[in-house]
Amino acid sequence: MSILRSQVIGCGSYLPARIVTNAELAARVDTSDEWIVQRTGIRQRHIAADDEPTSVVGLKAAQDAIADAGIDASEIDLIIVATATPDHTFPATATQIQAALGITGGAAFDVQAVCSGFVFALATADKFLVTGGAKTALVIGAETFSRILDWEDRATCVLFGDGAGALVLRAVPGEGTLQDRGVLTTHIRSDGRYKDKLYVDGGAGSTKTVGFLRMEGKEVFRHAVNNLAETVRHTFAETGLSGADIDWFVPHQANRRIIDATADKLGISHDHVVLTVDRHGNTSAASIPLALAEAHKDGRIKPGQLVLVEAMGGGFTWGSALIRW
Repeated sequence: MSILRSQVIGCGSYLPARIVTNAELAARVDTSDEWIVQRTGIRQRHIAADDEPTSVVGLKAAQDAIADAGIDASEIDLIIVATATPDHTFPATATQIQAALGITGGAAFDVQAVCSGFVFALATADKFLVTGGAKTALVIGAETFSRILDWEDRATCVLFGDGAGALVLRAVPGEGTLQDRGVLTTHIRSDGRYKDKLYVDGGAGSTKTVGFLRMEGKEVFRHAVNNLAETVRHTFAETGLSGADIDWFVPHQANRRIIDATADKLGISHDHVVLTVDRHGNTSAASIPLALAEAHKDGRIKPGQLVLVEAMGGGFTWGSALIRW
């Protein structure tokens, strides 16, 4: 049976030039490189310049992905930006990127699911493409989390960084089998009962301020491993695959211990896991596309390989997607 698949035709990224090491943070708060690495695996993170709002880092990743796809920006008729750090309350950051790319047709909007945002955005774009609602989609994860961090809170300021990654997807006919190239399946979930475990203590509709990120790290860790394994097991049950069939596991880059524990639960070899958390920190919705872009550019991810992505974020939200590259 012939169906439409959302095929990845381009992949790009952008990281701000400024790098902040653990040693630099240790000079500002009561922490150390050893403490951060042991608990998170993070050694450094990138921080956006004052003239690099989320729309700018997102635009640079988008331009990189469009160049990789070898298409003209005018061919894009859907732009979805996953971000928890938009430039403005409104308009959507996606519309600013749309305008900067010179695109005047189609639709552009933001998705807010925090660290799961890119998976949610990918799942949304896939639905548009496979139903004929769009032909070519640009899906971006872009964040400037440095703007919502309390730099005196050592439990959170050491974890996050800034950056953006992007995919260009095109609706392409497939045979309806697991051998098709493109997005094969997506699963997304939310449970708002856990809002107080990971949140920002401000907002336009409540405090009229931006606020700072707050987190109960132990609780997030506990839920993350279980929820992430659960969503991937749905993927395996739907497809009949197992961890041994996955060529590359590209998880949300929040914490090395969470990544390792999830891979172990799913039976995925650590040799098949793409890791950037040591150099990028947690870039929220940008972390998966940044990792995809790195592994795509260095040749690890090859056409035809099975790539599994998953993430969990504030809300709680979580989800996964299986892609044949």
